[in-house]
Amino acid sequence: MDVFQRIREEIAADPMNGEYTRRGIPPLFKASGDARLVIVGQAPGRRAEETRLFWNDPSGDRLREWLGLTREEFYASPHLAQLPMDFYYPGKGKSGDLPPRRGFAEKWHPRLLAAMPQVETIILVGSYGQRYYLGSRCRGTLTETVRSFRDYLPRYLPLVHPSPRNTAWLKQNPWFEREVLPVLREITTRLLEL
Repeated sequence: MDVFQRIREEIAADPMNGEYTRRGIPPLFKASGDARLVIVGQAPGRRAEETRLFWNDPSGDRLREWLGLTREEFYASPHLAQLPMDFYYPGKGKSGDLPPRRGFAEKWHPRLLAAMPQVETIILVGSYGQRYYLGSRCRGTLTETVRSFRDYLPRYLPLVHPSPRNTAWLKQNPWFEREVLPVLREITTRLLEL
């Protein structure tokens, strides 16, 4: 059994995840010893949980467009890992999905990343991953953090969430498409060897 399968089984057996395991829901992530680029998202949505496929929604469509990847490249590349801040759908809240559970990423991300020594860049999609990985290096707002993306390269690249709910943000911040996306696509093409 490889290290990733062993960790996957430990995650499923963890009492913290017992409710999901009893319902037959596996932890939703992708890791590989060949990974060079990691996407850290928030947590799988309801549709991702139902289909057992991360980023399987309109947010994923936009993210793939930003990365310059086809759906097949996104899911098949051995050089691309997916480590959301929680590997399970946290449920519905008042204004969207609930946030990732506290303590989840802290428990599992370090072990998974330690088994992926070739990782060069970690894309931080949204504020949860940015706060966890950048800590006090985050700027006052998500917009300021994303706008300062060059300060975190080459290890990290913070992005706004690609949710359709952020369409207004994208219109108000045209610099994101002009300045961030070309860098994101260059990194993606180079690290995934496309």
